[in-house]
Amino acid sequence: MAFTAEDHLCMTRALQLAEQGLYTTMPNPRVGCVIVKDGKIVGEGAHLKAGDPHAEVFALRQAGQQARGATLYVTLEPCNHIGRTPPCAQAIINAGITTVIAAMQDPNPQVAGNGLAHLQVNHINVASGLMQAQAEALNPGFISRMTQQKPFVRSKIASSLDGKSALNNGQSQWITSEAARMDVQHWRARSCAILTGIGTVLADNPSMSVRLQSGGLETDSQQSLRQAVHQRLRQPLRQPLKVIVDSDLRTPIDANILHGGNVIIAFANDAQLKSAQLLAAGAQLLCLPNNDAKVCLKSLLSHLASQEINEVLVEGGEGLNGALLAAGLIDEVIIYYAPKLMGSAAKGLFALPEITQMNQAIALQIIDLRQIGPDIRLRAKPLC
Repeated sequence: MAFTAEDHLCMTRALQLAEQGLYTTMPNPRVGCVIVKDGKIVGEGAHLKAGDPHAEVFALRQAGQQARGATLYVTLEPCNHIGRTPPCAQAIINAGITTVIAAMQDPNPQVAGNGLAHLQVNHINVASGLMQAQAEALNPGFISRMTQQKPFVRSKIASSLDGKSALNNGQSQWITSEAARMDVQHWRARSCAILTGIGTVLADNPSMSVRLQSGGLETDSQQSLRQAVHQRLRQPLRQPLKVIVDSDLRTPIDANILHGGNVIIAFANDAQLKSAQLLAAGAQLLCLPNNDAKVCLKSLLSHLASQEINEVLVEGGEGLNGALLAAGLIDEVIIYYAPKLMGSAAKGLFALPEITQMNQAIALQIIDLRQIGPDIRLRAKPLC
């Protein structure tokens, strides 16, 4: 099917609607839908929360009788199975829609083309692939979990211009500006879990919670978050799961990150016999040793995927970042470069084995580069 300029405009609107669920839909995908008849939008909707109606249902309700004979644009293939909600494909058939254009097929094995096939069998014209790259960019974690059984892993690092993430004594607060730190809240808020290491917990005693402020530092995405959460859902901001990689269970009982619960500590051994105290402090413990008596990071991510964790934001030091990168477990890096120099004795970004040949270097593809306050934010993905 050849897509028209009008098709692109309508799908663009559907993608904008899907983005309203950027911070709230997990573990479900972010989906938007637009219904068009005689060149006019007669219904639109977005999926905002697991268990609530899907985007297609909201759009069909708004369209009412005008849905009959209309074209439906949706950013993800309509489902054809009963999950938390009834199947959307049947609702589309019942409403009398004549054409469905999806940006992409659903990677969920329970759907995986079956939704579009069901529509086609019921004499609805179907097409997919319109603005697929943009639709995939909205749901990297859901796609990764469904196709690779692992979350999408982003590593966020604050760095000086000479590539240093902390002083040699461990101090790292604050390398970047307030504007950059507020931008990080956007990435925390869209993540299902925040992953850090025991080194960061001991050095910085972070809370790793999502904090939003009003005022000039708030980004467009954060304003969208406020609208979606406070106006549409009328509930407090969702806090991501916090995960600590702590091979020897050295996490202090009074660590800030433990406040409020919703914490998993992945460990390999309990030589200090602290497990009972940490359990009493509200942490969940997960024993995942590898052959080196360290936490098996691959097993940890597999466990998180089994718990419906879509996107993980890593906020750790050079040790955790290096281990994840060496294991091929990082999908994207976000580096905030501050206009500072910290010297050769400071700590780097990734603790990796020595490279002796340039062809051993890990190649990256830069996907975005922009200024945030006085700092530079670089996003890149490993090419290995």
